[in-house]
Amino acid sequence: MANVWGVYKRKHRFRRTNGRAVKRVVIYPKDIMIITGKSERYSRYLIKRIKKHLNKQDHQIVSINEFCSYMGLKIDEVEPLIL
Repeated sequence: MANVWGVYKRKHRFRRTNGRAVKRVVIYPKDIMIITGKSERYSRYLIKRIKKHLNKQDHQIVSINEFCSYMGLKIDEVEPLIL
């Protein structure tokens, strides 16, 4: 598992704009897979459930804060895993 995490970290580095690192706001199924250890299909299903719970339309995104709030997780614990 540690080797997989190393590969993921190398592929998803911060983008730099004007010398500053840009943090993401959006959470993706791949991120949920890393956090929960579940499959990609379950991660997509979970995003749909969160959107339904928050009364969002299909084209709207789910933020990391919304995901953490829905799952009952602390954002400080989640951010190092996905950013």
